[in-house]
Amino acid sequence: MTNHIEQFLVTANEMREIEKRIFVAGMPVPALMEKVAGLIAKRIQEILTSREKNITHSSSPMIGVLVGPGHNGGDALVVARELHFQGYQVIIYCPFSKLKDLTACHSQYVRSLNIPYFEDIENLKKCDVLIDGLFGFGLEREIVNPVAAAIDEINSWKKPIFSIDIPSGLHTDTGAILGTAIRATNTFCLGLWKLAFLQDQALEYIGTAELIDFDIQIADITAVLGESPAVKRIVKASAIAHLPLPRRPDSHKYTNGHLLIVAGSRRYTGAAILAALGARASGVGMLSIAAPESLKLLVAAQLPEALVIGCSETTEGAISQLPLGLDFGAYDAIACGPGLTSEPALIVKSILESDRPLILDADGLNILAQFGTIPTLSTRKAPTVITPHPGEFKRLFPDLAHKMGDRIVVTQQAAELSGAVVLLKGARVCISWKDAIGKVSTVINPQSTPALARGGSGDVLTGLLAGLWAQAAAKNEPVESVVETAVWWHAQAGIVAANERTELGVDAFTLTQYLISALHNDFSH
Repeated sequence: MTNHIEQFLVTANEMREIEKRIFVAGMPVPALMEKVAGLIAKRIQEILTSREKNITHSSSPMIGVLVGPGHNGGDALVVARELHFQGYQVIIYCPFSKLKDLTACHSQYVRSLNIPYFEDIENLKKCDVLIDGLFGFGLEREIVNPVAAAIDEINSWKKPIFSIDIPSGLHTDTGAILGTAIRATNTFCLGLWKLAFLQDQALEYIGTAELIDFDIQIADITAVLGESPAVKRIVKASAIAHLPLPRRPDSHKYTNGHLLIVAGSRRYTGAAILAALGARASGVGMLSIAAPESLKLLVAAQLPEALVIGCSETTEGAISQLPLGLDFGAYDAIACGPGLTSEPALIVKSILESDRPLILDADGLNILAQFGTIPTLSTRKAPTVITPHPGEFKRLFPDLAHKMGDRIVVTQQAAELSGAVVLLKGARVCISWKDAIGKVSTVINPQSTPALARGGSGDVLTGLLAGLWAQAAAKNEPVESVVETAVWWHAQAGIVAANERTELGVDAFTLTQYLISALHNDFSH
């Protein structure tokens, strides 16, 4: 198991258990608070100093600190004290009369330093920057007035806000908003990443997130999470480890996988091309594309190296049947769905009945929903990956639709029910699968960009994933790590493209042109 702490994800209860082990081992709670708050204060000072350098004639900002009754408030008070000692003008807002003992001690001390201390928020209006230490991880009750009203007013000011551990008002596991929540511009997650940081509904409140590592021992983490944690973040090291690089010097096109893509229609002419361009970037050895006959020349013009299989089509321009004699067994993997429309249901059924590794996307999923997801996938003789966006997911798993607020849980349950690898698209792609002994594992991609929220982006991901899987299948390698790699690679290409072209300039075709350059820095030497 890697010792890379960035991979670990914890629930509120798991974090409590890990902290309990630290304290039982002898770490004094006050000492840990001093250490953690000191790291936060240092990081805030670094950010503020960097901002001041970029602003002409700037004076040192006034900092308002929001203090809650628990240890999150204690952290905030220590941060306030340290910034005060560094010469910053600091004021404190604390609307609570009853504080935990340690927090009360810090409150008493900052008052002795004559740091202004208020119970209403009016004085915070003159601050340039706010630090949120109202509520930490583990909050489960809704925030109510007058604190809720104060948070709403603070948000309306649109000032820079640094949240300690998690923005006040977010559920640590689901990312749900508990009545209201602080909209932070920066959040410092303490010790280990909490699940909320990878839940789509929490992202607009978290802002820019970074981990404050305060040296938790790996033994304490594994004692709670196990040697192989059930939920992990995708990190660069694990993603690139499963790229098909470097290649064996004696490799040839057939050892590098043969992929069949079944996609496209007259209505969605570009879907097959985008998926195929994604597959091309994967380095797959051989690429075959089954598309309507009317699209054959168009597809071949974009991908002259591919074997384009023209298929008979319906009056609406969808594939009506595959050519006689087409042998699925000739392929290491099949990708099916982009741009098909709902007409080729019998073709999708025949592919599902094959013994080939299969990636189903888009209209392939809509047709699958008509068949009944669970019985259809659970009887397949080969691994299956499904790649739904939330709408497709609800059609596939209607009994889970009401749980979509917790994307991690529903992805896990879908994987357990279907036996497939489930890739739930979103701002933070979540992937779950069930292994041979029935254990469900999950990985989540923590880095992406809104630039990928464009039509066709998913087609590119399908092709990229399918191309990687065909190469892995040719070498009898497991699929799960390939899915992780494809999702990471796809997102990195989007990030690189957005950095060069802005988030508005990354259409799906442009994205395909950045897939290789996104890897260049890692493998150019």
